Amino acid sequence: MRIVVKIGTSSLTHSTGHLNIRRVEELCRVISDIKNAGHEVILVSSGAIGMGVSKLGLRQRPTDIPTKQAAAAVGQCELMYTYDKLFSEYHHTVAQLLITGDDTRNDIRHQNFSNTLNRLLELGALPIINENDTVATDEIVIGDNDTLAAIVAESINARLLVLLSDIDGLYTADPHNDPNARLIPRVTAIDDYILSIAGVSGSNLGTGGMVTKLQAAKICLGCGCDMIIANGRNPAILYDIIDGKPVGTAFVGEGK
Repeated sequence: MRIVVKIGTSSLTHSTGHLNIRRVEELCRVISDIKNAGHEVILVSSGAIGMGVSKLGLRQRPTDIPTKQAAAAVGQCELMYTYDKLFSEYHHTVAQLLITGDDTRNDIRHQNFSNTLNRLLELGALPIINENDTVATDEIVIGDNDTLAAIVAESINARLLVLLSDIDGLYTADPHNDPNARLIPRVTAIDDYILSIAGVSGSNLGTGGMVTKLQAAKICLGCGCDMIIANGRNPAILYDIIDGKPVGTAFVGEGK
């Protein structure tokens, strides 16, 4: 099975912005084991800006583009160094792909991106993808890695996209504020009701939120790729997902 796994900044780092070493080590171990079982895995990883903020000693996530780009430049080095080191321990070769909105909207560049990605998978490499925040501007930005992950899944005909987040899935209301909120285990269409219960804000260090996840689900449902939102605090949950166990919120086409 060809799987895209996206992990958000809040799942990779502590609230301080520093890397959650134990969680990242577990993520790399589980993904390596899934690859060993014969699955093709693409990792879409946030965290560059968040890690750069921490390494540069900034008090909070910057709001101006130049400082964001500077933080991304510093943080991306740290992020890929960590992934390369950890995946190498399990004898897996990683490849870094940094893309912008132009790479997904321009037909020629999109085809080149897809060709490279498919060839990396054929060669047994583990592609690790992030938006190229060091050069992205308002005109060429994708906006969030949920959308990026869905575009990647669509581009390579993945069967499944897993969004590892800081929440168990889609709820009927915000579970942080409403004790009666219920997890919705299965969604077959992004209708007005589903859109109405989505929140709009992400974590302090990330850019996501439930709205972007629903946008990703819409892309996936449109191309026949299933999508699951699950909590990234325990990366071993990927085993349950691969085994078909009910986890988080599954977005599947009608009739599946």
